[in-house]
Amino acid sequence: MCLAKMRNAAPVIQQLDNPWLTSARVQVSVLRLDLMYPKLSGNKWYKLKYNLQQARTEGKSTLLTFGGAYSNHIYATAAAGKLYGFNTIGIIRGERPLALNPTLQFAEAQGMQLQFVSREDYRAKASAFFTEYLQQKFGSFYQLPEGGTNRLAVKGCSEILPTPLEYDIVCSSVGTGGTLAGLLVQLAGKKQLLGFPALKGGHFLYDEINQLTTDYNNQKYTNYQLITDYHFGGYAKANTELVDFINDFYQKYRIPLDPVYNGKLFYGLFDLIRQEYFPSGTRVLTIHTGGLQGIAGFNERYRNKKVRILEG
Repeated sequence: MCLAKMRNAAPVIQQLDNPWLTSARVQVSVLRLDLMYPKLSGNKWYKLKYNLQQARTEGKSTLLTFGGAYSNHIYATAAAGKLYGFNTIGIIRGERPLALNPTLQFAEAQGMQLQFVSREDYRAKASAFFTEYLQQKFGSFYQLPEGGTNRLAVKGCSEILPTPLEYDIVCSSVGTGGTLAGLLVQLAGKKQLLGFPALKGGHFLYDEINQLTTDYNNQKYTNYQLITDYHFGGYAKANTELVDFINDFYQKYRIPLDPVYNGKLFYGLFDLIRQEYFPSGTRVLTIHTGGLQGIAGFNERYRNKKVRILEG
């Protein structure tokens, strides 16, 4: 597919219909990025869009990036490479397993070359020495950071929200902070933005996000807050309470949620509503950032414990 045809699809917004929300007098709508670009994992489309264009401008035919064995970013980069005619290389943290999980199976099926490195070497991935090693091994490539967050990713994520924005508060999950930074750029100091980090101890992300927006347009924004109480023990960690919530949510609204990002986001949002965090009449737009490929990996990891997330 030609990069010139890369256009943002029309957003799908679904309002949640529930007597409990009606009695709480809080309107919750969902921006369904998971429906727009399923193989590119929702917000990953926006992160990759301008990076792919830049790679083409630089005459690079290969994308190289980094991630863990269950990474949404690895999955999305492999899909984007297949779709837009790039070779792809994934530097994967840890030893190669005897059998690849669903995420890595998909990446390989899209043509991604997987290079597994030790955790010690992976920690040095930003060093000049490691970059030189990769260049000697793979030749010329366009490098994407782990998680895909850079200045061009912020630019892409500044196009996520519909305009005009007829909501009071925007909510999003947070990983590396790139999506939230792009949303802040687009909001330009207007409305309020709540970010729900998937990582334990997510307060450090304030500095990361402020640096991203400063690098992008020399601005720091104050119209956002990180809600750090719903990480469920840390990145990619979950328990039966979260899984039960995700499955109940799907049965009520027919919206699948992953356990890493969006499950925690909606659990946290609903808990805040129960605590009467939002004034009566508040209109909330919650961004479903995709990442549903993570459900299959979760179900595989926990199959012996008979815990399963509904996949839709």
